[in-house]
Amino acid sequence: MKRDIPPQLDMTLEGEFVSPPKPPVSTRIMVWAIVIAIITGGLAFAALALWVALIILPVALGAAIIAWAMFRYRMWRAGKSLGGQRNMWSPRRPL
Repeated sequence: MKRDIPPQLDMTLEGEFVSPPKPPVSTRIMVWAIVIAIITGGLAFAALALWVALIILPVALGAAIIAWAMFRYRMWRAGKSLGGQRNMWSPRRPL
């Protein structure tokens, strides 16, 4: 950037600034089409993410139920294998 050249100001003879020319109609239409395409793409991505989450949710809930059932089964088996001994994890009576 050259510092020795002063900035050029476009002014009318009356001392008012000249407004920049408006872009052509085709350029404005293209800009709005790009904006709408970006918004639509974002909504489509959000809808896809929601769809995947809703598909995975029942699978995750089923896995959680199976894991809980296996945990309870193993706790039951551990209590059964102690025989006549008291369950040391029971909060009913302190040791």
